[in-house]
Amino acid sequence: MVNSLDNNPPHKVVIVGGGFGGLYAAKTLAKAAVDVTVIDKRNFHLFQPLLYQVATGALSPADISSPLRSVLSKSKNTKVLLGEVNDIDSEAQKVIVSGEAIPYDTLIIATGAKHSYFGKDNWEEFAPGLKTVEDAIEMRRRIFTAFEAAEKETDPVKRRAWLTFVIVGGGPTGVELAGAIAELANQTLKDDFRNIDTTDTRILLLEGMDRILPPFAPELSQEAEASLTRLGVVVQTKTLVTNIENDLVTLKQGDEVKEIASKTVLWAAGVKASAMGKVLTERVGAECDRAGRVIVEPDLSIKGYSNIFVIGDLANFSHQNGKPLPGVAPVAKQEGEYVATLVKKRLEDKILPPFYYNDRGSLAMIGQNHAVVDFGFIKLKGFLGWLFWLLIHIYFLIEFDNKLVVMIQWVWNYFTRNRGARLITGQESLTQLGINDSNNSYTSANNKQPINV
Repeated sequence: MVNSLDNNPPHKVVIVGGGFGGLYAAKTLAKAAVDVTVIDKRNFHLFQPLLYQVATGALSPADISSPLRSVLSKSKNTKVLLGEVNDIDSEAQKVIVSGEAIPYDTLIIATGAKHSYFGKDNWEEFAPGLKTVEDAIEMRRRIFTAFEAAEKETDPVKRRAWLTFVIVGGGPTGVELAGAIAELANQTLKDDFRNIDTTDTRILLLEGMDRILPPFAPELSQEAEASLTRLGVVVQTKTLVTNIENDLVTLKQGDEVKEIASKTVLWAAGVKASAMGKVLTERVGAECDRAGRVIVEPDLSIKGYSNIFVIGDLANFSHQNGKPLPGVAPVAKQEGEYVATLVKKRLEDKILPPFYYNDRGSLAMIGQNHAVVDFGFIKLKGFLGWLFWLLIHIYFLIEFDNKLVVMIQWVWNYFTRNRGARLITGQESLTQLGINDSNNSYTSANNKQPINV
């Protein structure tokens, strides 16, 4: 057990994680009479809702990332440390970062989540998820390598596999990926190749439930499916993936089992909590759910530890309607602001009511001029929904220069139908395309001697 909070300054607040939850907690504490330390293994805040646009070449990683030191530079009571917290000493009230102990009076943990393969972790090699910049770059590599490999492939069966994209998961990420790849194939790339017709690309969106976008109103799910169908995406609901290997995806639809040949499988089906959930279980006896999320109290603290808070994707907050809050940016943002406000109130010997999430709605873009927006009291679709989607995402980008760059890029893409960040990086792509980068040569398709260039 911990002692009550010390009201004598400086009160030390340690925030682990610079995502939406951690960043907004730090910003809310900017003028408080506390010392704040933000610790993250990355030196930047990432705007995850737009990662899919990096994966499909519409934006570059720097467009949706902001250096934490820059964002918090005006918060004179805040320092940023680059490192990974790997242990907690709750009795001494210290976190351990690479062997160094950093003391805290209040600890806020916001380390997020990663993609989950529901016990089939070996699938990650074949079907990358989308949670980090590295994930987005890897996904981008696979998407654009597929078109390049199809251009060189002479076997029609293998070419078809290269031009078949399977996206597992019909939530917002899966829907947005499917729409973006369809626009790539049907618009952006259609005049760029000579041996293939990119409009022949097959895009399959697989969802286990009876409709895509399950959190949205049914009529918006139907609208999203209709929009994807118009783009050429094949939506298959009530479909479970049972295996992924050797460029084959095995599906189960009722009692029927199918195999789809695809060189590019993208994962958007589930998430699990970061490893900090396990650390908290071992060190403070925190209870976790099946996804590894820490079950928190109504004020987002851990039971028995009133000065240790868990927020964002790592937290299971089920006190509002009996179900965990969704792992989306607005939840993490509001939780970060709440906990920071709670810390300030406690230092003033004041009480704050339990946390309550104000759900302002859900959004998903299907493609250019098409989006669905569910505000509860009002539902938007089509062009108007798309405009709202653009405005809201611009608004929530952290820094002004990011807002400006992304807005200009979107305007340019809108009129030119071009995606300027279509970079293929990584030695693996060169190998797939028969390019031997080590001696600056190309290997011919029939495995003859390399032709130097």
